[in-house]
Amino acid sequence: MSGPTPTPTPTPLPPPPAARPARYDFLNSKPPPNYVAGLGRGATGFTTRSDIGPARAAPDLPDRSASAAAAPAVGRGRGKPPGEDDGDDDGGDEEKGYDENQKFDEFEGNDAGLFSNADYDDDDREADAVWESIDQRMDSRRKDRREARLKQEIEKYRASNPKITEQFADLKRKLADLSAQEWESIPEIGDYSLRNKKKRFESFVPVPDTLLEKARQEQEHVTALDPKSRAAGGTETPWAQTPVTDLTAVGEGRGTVLSLKLDRLSDSVSGLTVVDPKGYLTDLKSMKITSDAEISDIKKARLLLKSVTQTNPKHPPGWIAAARLEEIAGKLQAARQLIERGCEECPKNEDVWLEACRLASPDEAKAVIARGVMSIPNSVKLWLQAAKLETSDLNKSRVLRKGLEHIPDSVRLWKAVVELANEEDARLLLHRAVECCPLHVELWLALARLETYDQARKVLNKAREKLPKEPAIWITAAKLEEANGNTQSVSKVIERGIRSLQREGMDIDREAWLKEAEAAERAGSVLTCQAIVKNTIGIGVDDEDRKRTWVADAEECKKRGSIETARAIYAHALTVFLSKKSIWLKAAQLEKSHGTRESLDALLKKAVNYNPRAEVLWLMAAKEKWLAGDVPAARAILQEAYAAIPNSEEIWLAAFKLEFENNEPERARMLLAKARERGGTERVWMKSAIVERELGNVREERRLLEEGLKLFPSFFKLWLMLGQMEDRLGHAAKAKEVYENGLKHCPSCIPLWLSLASLEEKISGLSKSRAVLTMARKKNPATPELWLAAIRAELRHANKKEADALLAKALQECPTSGILWAAAIEMAPRPQRKGKSSDAIKRCDHDPHVIATVSKLFWVDRKVDKARTWLNRAVTLAPDIGDFWALYYKFELQHGNVDTQKDVLKRCVAAEPKHGEKWQAISKAVESSHQSVEALLKKAVVALDADETLNPAGA
Repeated sequence: MSGPTPTPTPTPLPPPPAARPARYDFLNSKPPPNYVAGLGRGATGFTTRSDIGPARAAPDLPDRSASAAAAPAVGRGRGKPPGEDDGDDDGGDEEKGYDENQKFDEFEGNDAGLFSNADYDDDDREADAVWESIDQRMDSRRKDRREARLKQEIEKYRASNPKITEQFADLKRKLADLSAQEWESIPEIGDYSLRNKKKRFESFVPVPDTLLEKARQEQEHVTALDPKSRAAGGTETPWAQTPVTDLTAVGEGRGTVLSLKLDRLSDSVSGLTVVDPKGYLTDLKSMKITSDAEISDIKKARLLLKSVTQTNPKHPPGWIAAARLEEIAGKLQAARQLIERGCEECPKNEDVWLEACRLASPDEAKAVIARGVMSIPNSVKLWLQAAKLETSDLNKSRVLRKGLEHIPDSVRLWKAVVELANEEDARLLLHRAVECCPLHVELWLALARLETYDQARKVLNKAREKLPKEPAIWITAAKLEEANGNTQSVSKVIERGIRSLQREGMDIDREAWLKEAEAAERAGSVLTCQAIVKNTIGIGVDDEDRKRTWVADAEECKKRGSIETARAIYAHALTVFLSKKSIWLKAAQLEKSHGTRESLDALLKKAVNYNPRAEVLWLMAAKEKWLAGDVPAARAILQEAYAAIPNSEEIWLAAFKLEFENNEPERARMLLAKARERGGTERVWMKSAIVERELGNVREERRLLEEGLKLFPSFFKLWLMLGQMEDRLGHAAKAKEVYENGLKHCPSCIPLWLSLASLEEKISGLSKSRAVLTMARKKNPATPELWLAAIRAELRHANKKEADALLAKALQECPTSGILWAAAIEMAPRPQRKGKSSDAIKRCDHDPHVIATVSKLFWVDRKVDKARTWLNRAVTLAPDIGDFWALYYKFELQHGNVDTQKDVLKRCVAAEPKHGEKWQAISKAVESSHQSVEALLKKAVVALDADETLNPAGA
């Protein structure tokens, strides 16, 4: 039996290779904060698709350390045989985990090797199809927007960078509308190409003085020898002789040359083109040829005109142009020769002969024009030119009569010869002229003016037979009748003339006949003017438009200064519209402005006869009598008016005013008492109180005011008068009570608020007045007068800051108030007033307060003409404000003369101002009653002088 088999001794295995250390453990670890790979060697950080895609996640990467320990195999690249090694001993492929030789994928980059061995099955294909359809859908949604944005960018680029062809496309289209002459007048462009230009460097160096001196010595002619030369016998020049150079003279010479060049440059006006509309040859005489370019142009023009005259020698303008070209070039003899040839080639053209006469010398001009009239005996221009060359009137008349032998029907020749003749010869010539030219009305009319009355009538009758459609003959006949005292025949002649013209089929143009009427008025034929207006003013005007049209015609004639024509239009209109008060008033205004007192009185008498119920006509008639100084006549007119209109308050008040202004207070008091008994209005009570105030009857005045307020509690003037009476008597508490009661009935009455504030300021000081004005502004917003009163109250108490703040608020609430802007200009510091004035004028350009304040600034700056202009503008815009007239008159007293002062005074009296802050205070004072406008104006000027703000700039 055998023993146990011995166990073989195991062969010792080689020791396992040592595991390589994991050199890329940091790939699975989180990098330190703010770590940028390669920053130490100058690299910069960047982000790839793998940084934001799935390749960055740790589970997608194999465990490098585990794979290295388990299978330390050498990696192979795609398509690489298993037994082939690349000879890299450092295990680079194993360390990278992919083969560098694999194909690069567009989407996944080099990471495509991770999925290179995966199968591409149906699920992958379906997923790719789904994603592709999504991509197409998203692309189609943004396609329209993308294309629109792209188109907009392209258009914007093309608009900012247009092509040359696009820039001149509109001009190229306009070339189709050019005429042949415009096309030929386009100048030819020269050759400006670079290939024909030699590039050379031009340097401008000042000429040295030595060179100038040498040139002077070379041009110098010496006829005598100097002493040194004579010492040498004249056979040699001393070597030591040195010319003395006067550098000062040389410098002065250079300065003279430079000044001449500058003067030549200053005389040339570049960039301006002067074109004579009469023709392109008219202004050639004034041209001066100074440059080579102009000489070249002359040569080209000469060549062209030579071609014209040779190819078409019978073309007169060619010869004329060629002659004028030579005249411009300074070759007058050549010009005469050319025009002489033109006369030979074109002997029947009068323009060529006239040009030849112009170019000929004064001695030869008569011979040239004589040849011309022999060639063209029927040319009126040549005969007139021949007469112009003569010096005496007798020779001119002979030439013209010789021309009339050849051209007996030339009106121009007849007129010229008649102008040179005396009256008797002119009459004989005109007899012959009307026989030769029977259809020319001017010759007939001229003959009629030279004949006696009977012969003139015969001449005009013959003219009417020859020219039955000429209205000037009839008008001249009417003037003839008027000039010889046949006033009854004037209207008949015009009437017959219009009927005759209408029978001949002529249209009567009303506007043209009115102009003839104005012309007749200017000629002094007033009756003819009236007859024309009477017979033509209604032609072509509808019945419903007659009044408006005739009044407009009369006003236009009045503006043009044709007073008689306007008077005739109104006279005819009043025969049609007897009861139209407006036309009577227009006619009365015309007579008042341009007529006499007698004519105005006669017109107003007719007016009140035809319109007995028109108050304004009665009042106007009475006022004119009063102004004429005839008070009894004015009383009689008002009595007639009262009989015609017994219940007219205006008539009662006019009668009261007539008596009151003529110092008849008892008569005025009786009239007002009767008016009150008849139930007069509030104005009657107010006038009654005014009469009692002037007479000093305080008790009666108070009684009338109180009774009037019981009847008319909402009439604010009665409250004002009562309060002012109490204040005048020193009863401040009663005055305050009156004002407060008045404001209860009239809360929107600004004068009551202002009177109460002024009274409170006088009694209790600024604070109480300020409270009253604040309350007034709350109840009456956007009222500039209240703001201005508050501002002035602050200024009176030296509160400049508060006043400025109030002014700013006021201008915000009332941005177009002239009185506030005027106050702003006056309150501004002097350097700022100009800017403030500009702002005020922009806000309210036509406000008289602003204009008057600006005129004060001009006044202070001694700009007298501007100040006068602006003051005149102020009184023109607001003639009813007396303060502006006072300012204007004060200005003329300082800077004007006697005539300007009288003119301002006269205009102020005619305007009869009623308003104005200072003006009303003066005119309504008891001591100023019954005073004239002139006296009130002078008082207002004194008040301006006494005022603290008499400085015209408001300083």
